[in-house]
Amino acid sequence: MTATDEYEILVLKYGTRNTTRNDVFLNYGLYREPNAPMQMDYFCWIARNDSRTVVVDTGFSQAGGTARGRTMLIDPRDALSGLGVHPSDEPVVVITHAHYDHIGNLAHFSRSPIVVARDEVEFWAGPYGRHAQFRHSVEDDELRVLAGAVDSGRATLFSDLYQVAEGIEVIRVGGHTPGQAVVSVRTSDGPVLLASDAVHYYEECDRNMPFMSAANLIDMYAGFDLVKAMVADGSAAHVVSGHDPAKHARVTVAARPLVHECAVLRYYWSGGQGSL
Repeated sequence: MTATDEYEILVLKYGTRNTTRNDVFLNYGLYREPNAPMQMDYFCWIARNDSRTVVVDTGFSQAGGTARGRTMLIDPRDALSGLGVHPSDEPVVVITHAHYDHIGNLAHFSRSPIVVARDEVEFWAGPYGRHAQFRHSVEDDELRVLAGAVDSGRATLFSDLYQVAEGIEVIRVGGHTPGQAVVSVRTSDGPVLLASDAVHYYEECDRNMPFMSAANLIDMYAGFDLVKAMVADGSAAHVVSGHDPAKHARVTVAARPLVHECAVLRYYWSGGQGSL
């Protein structure tokens, strides 16, 4: 292994909203716990070194966020540009799943290679993704952008595991959506698992409390088990959740303003604690 096989990870917070536990956890009443406010933050991620840059998800668009009452702290396109990530460089874009807050700016990378699970693409192109229980989480225009990338040959569709480059692997876990994926990234501080919406909140995984939106509940539980197994065997030294503001307390990070006072850039430091 060489230094070119290791990456720094940038976690970009671009949006937020206020919600409640009732609205976050599936069938929350079963736990016989009081309802309470929760914050949900929105992120996209970058893994990069001197050889390459890989973008993991592209955040929600202005239209997609506004339609759902989300607060955009900074347009992800502007934040990415401020970090030196430009469409003209054609970075690889990994799509963990096709919800509005993960592919909202995919059109920004109109020439980039795309990596996405085959199950995800086929589900949204098929008959069941049209039902209201699923459709509320996507934008038709954005799905058409993804389909166009597939039709043009820019997209790599994988089944269970795909190596983007030495040190970066994408693993399909399903659950939240049929093709929900997590991304393992090698860093100087050990492997980091970008769990995306396989783990919206750490509490989901810690307590086996599924998120309210699940395409396959059994796969969601299995995804929790996989994440915990990866932590236990050392294949995930750190776990980064998809939406939990508490990620600050789960890994050792350094924070500083980016190109907007609300956008935060976090680097993984040696000695961080990332176990569940």
